[in-house]
Amino acid sequence: MESPQDKYIREHSSKPNEALDWLQKQTNILTNYPRMLSGAVQGEFLKLMVEISGAANILEIGCFTGYSAICLASGLKEGGHVDTLEINDELEALCLEAWTRAGLQDKIQLHIGNALDYMERFAQEGRQYDLVYIDANKREYPLYLKAVKSLIHSGSIILADDVMLGGKPEELPSRPDKQTAGLLEFNSAVVSDPELEVVMLPLRDGLSLIKKL
Repeated sequence: MESPQDKYIREHSSKPNEALDWLQKQTNILTNYPRMLSGAVQGEFLKLMVEISGAANILEIGCFTGYSAICLASGLKEGGHVDTLEINDELEALCLEAWTRAGLQDKIQLHIGNALDYMERFAQEGRQYDLVYIDANKREYPLYLKAVKSLIHSGSIILADDVMLGGKPEELPSRPDKQTAGLLEFNSAVVSDPELEVVMLPLRDGLSLIKKL
């Protein structure tokens, strides 16, 4: 259920385009966990972050049905590019159709497989990203952080989703599950890293805005 606060925020944020509306409906129909989709408010935040930062090369870790990739790519200037990583190959057709509907198929490249394997390969190729969006397996967030640091430069931005432990950090169990433990380790690693500057925002289940110094 959408809270009154979330409803007010959504109603006073820019509206998604037709391709995003279509994709949200398809995600609700075709997937078991449609809440994993970023949604209108977070999607607009991602788009604005790309526009404001001027990011040209973007890495997305965790694509799901491709909603956030559309938002990221929508903020790119001419010549910009998004590499997005997704382990579930069953979502490929839906992603590609959505990106075509949005007219962004030439700006987004989908890589199906293990995210850490791809990041190791990208590092070996010398790729560098201006912005990285992390929204995949919460248990692996600490590993993603280590891998991402070899793919970014001074001034690069990392956006990490779901960092507020389901949106209820005050209800943290005494024995956290592996996903929660991964998020806890990630949050501690980020805030204690002298090469990173971070602010955690209470957007949905928490979104950390991180800058490489």
